[in-house]
Amino acid sequence: MLTALRSSMATRLSALPRDSRDTLFLLVVIAWVVLPQAGNLPLWCSLLAVGVLLWRARLALAGAALPGKWWLLGLLAATVAATLFTHRTLLGRDAGVTMIVVLLALKTLELRARRDAFVIFFLSFFTMLTNFFFSQSLATAAAMLVALLGLLTALVNAHMPVGRPPLRVAARTAGRMALLGAPIMAVLFVLFPRFAPLWGIPGDAMTGRSGLSASMEVGNVASLALDDSIAMRVRFEGAPPPQADLYFRGPVLSSFDGRQWRPLYPRLGQRPPTVRQGPGQLQVFGAPVRYQVTLEPSSRPWLLVLDAAAQPPAVPGFEVFATGELQWVLNRPVTDLLRYSAESHPQYRHGPPGSAAALPPDYRELPPGFNPRTLQLATDLMRESKAPPEDKAALVSAALNRLRTGGYTYTLEPGVYGEHTADEFWFDRKAGFCEHIASAFAVLMRAMDIPARIVTGYQGGEVNGIDDYWVVRQSDAHAWTEVWLAGRGWIRVDPTSAVAPGRVGAFQRLQAPRGIFAEAIANVNPGLALNLRAAWEAMNNRWNQWVLNYTQSKQLNLLKNLGFASPSWEDLGLLLIALLVAGASLGAAWAWWERSQHDPWLRLLARVRKRLEDQAGLQLPASCGPRHMATQVTARFGPQGRGLADWLLQLEAQRYARVQRASLAALQRDLQRLAWPT
Repeated sequence: MLTALRSSMATRLSALPRDSRDTLFLLVVIAWVVLPQAGNLPLWCSLLAVGVLLWRARLALAGAALPGKWWLLGLLAATVAATLFTHRTLLGRDAGVTMIVVLLALKTLELRARRDAFVIFFLSFFTMLTNFFFSQSLATAAAMLVALLGLLTALVNAHMPVGRPPLRVAARTAGRMALLGAPIMAVLFVLFPRFAPLWGIPGDAMTGRSGLSASMEVGNVASLALDDSIAMRVRFEGAPPPQADLYFRGPVLSSFDGRQWRPLYPRLGQRPPTVRQGPGQLQVFGAPVRYQVTLEPSSRPWLLVLDAAAQPPAVPGFEVFATGELQWVLNRPVTDLLRYSAESHPQYRHGPPGSAAALPPDYRELPPGFNPRTLQLATDLMRESKAPPEDKAALVSAALNRLRTGGYTYTLEPGVYGEHTADEFWFDRKAGFCEHIASAFAVLMRAMDIPARIVTGYQGGEVNGIDDYWVVRQSDAHAWTEVWLAGRGWIRVDPTSAVAPGRVGAFQRLQAPRGIFAEAIANVNPGLALNLRAAWEAMNNRWNQWVLNYTQSKQLNLLKNLGFASPSWEDLGLLLIALLVAGASLGAAWAWWERSQHDPWLRLLARVRKRLEDQAGLQLPASCGPRHMATQVTARFGPQGRGLADWLLQLEAQRYARVQRASLAALQRDLQRLAWPT
């Protein structure tokens, strides 16, 4: 039945007039170009594009007339108003892309002549490029390569006005054009200077996503939906640390108003922490762990590094600052794929080891009127503790023991918390995800006069067995606490590991829901699903490393390898110009050689025809052969043209006679001595 339906559709399409067939093909290509933008466009714009393309396809199938200009003007005015209402502007990336898609869809309703088709072609090329404003992934690039071939096919087909040429003929020509242009594009990609920060398109509204945020509001999320997208990739030099020790440090939150945790301000711009006295004191021990991070766009200025990095990560093109809380930040948000090198020491001591008076009071402050039962719990724990009052580590252990034995659970659906979030966690719900647990634990620590703060970042990850990169996902986003103990400084305490040990390390990684197709493969063959995912992510990583992360520094390193002592972007430009000139010269040489290889017999005949036209005024068609030309010369010039006519007959014999009586070189010499009729 499916075969019969397909055959019926093919028969119906082949019976359509050429204009209708070409229009339908172009509409399919336009739909393919616009489809990846569906998630970035307003809903009304996507529906409008679908509706207009279907309307235009129906008109093409029916051979009906196109709508009048008043219809188009009305639709255009409505869409401009809708764009202005949605984006509050007609400028910028999001509004501009919306208008481009609208104009492309509406222009198909004016597709009457080849001129209209050419406008649609080049508008489609521009729309195709706008897909890279939102995503530069390997999947987007592959989809746009298909779109490029489709648009080139439609463009070549439009230049075949005679007859009904099959689309596969135009597709072969388009494929050859793409292959011929690929070397030029490769040279331009490698050598065209990249002027940071102009290279790349930053988002208008900071649209990049991250599992982290600049603040943490506890209890306002009823359920946590896991995002399985990749946050960063890490490659270690040598053996990596144990998975349970992979804490990638992000924003540090130290100010609490009863509901929301925020960073301490101002802290940006401090010098890197040193061993001198002060809140930023850092001592490191043992051998460092060296690694490279490929960070996905987050539209945030944070650098994710393992605890603890004493030196700023090497980030080309950015200035790196320390916050004084072991967090590293950049001078501008990360709006594109970013690769940097870092060095961390898993064994370290941070913070003044002496008196807590050296710390800002923010680390012990709690807002009045919040969490009274937690405050009472702190009093009870301190009263029940048999350790000396100055032994704060015993109080930390007591709180962790309560988490282990008190029936607390880790869940992604804790429901919405009320005003006293710590009270609800410790006494009522006894359930939450890492932010609830970390916040409640930090509040309890401060209630016992122990300085505490919350650190957010990523914990764990999984190694890709194909390329040996560690993949850290948004679902690995985590929150833990740090407490200050006399003589030891700031100590990491992860209360989530006391509630759910499997959440930390290699035991149980959080998994986002799979799609239908992926779920089906996983049910049939779980190993195959994991291998396919690893292979795809390894391909994406290669794309990221070699294409998206091909920066100006890599260009300059290429010039160093070519022998340039101190290369600059001017050297890149000169090398590019030299290669283009060399390529143009080779192309000219090829054209000259190809022209010289044309049939010399035909070139000699064409020269005679041209001379008869210029000197004697005899108009002869390009298809005229030697015998017909001789007849015309005799008829026009009589006996005066007999010598040229005989020469033409000899030229014919040289080509077609079984026995050649004269060589082509001899005929060329005879032609030079021949008297021409006038």
